[in-house]
Amino acid sequence: MSDSDTTNGAGDDVLGARGEDDTNPASKDPSEWVTGDEPMTASQRSYLDTLAREAGEELPADLTKAQASEHIDRLQQKTGRGQS
Repeated sequence: MSDSDTTNGAGDDVLGARGEDDTNPASKDPSEWVTGDEPMTASQRSYLDTLAREAGEELPADLTKAQASEHIDRLQQKTGRGQS
């Protein structure tokens, strides 16, 4: 891991930064993702399963990456997991 991966100095790339970042593809609206219509990832599926159970909801198992991301955002708010 390089220093830029672990420091918070100006100009360094870090994960978990706050706010919008137009240079980071992950900051885009899920509807604009190039791979948004691909099936959700195994990680998304696992996390959605946890969130949906906590929220008392059922979701279809054939969601796209973009749909899964939108449900994750919504369910994090509903369950309080999205709070910092």
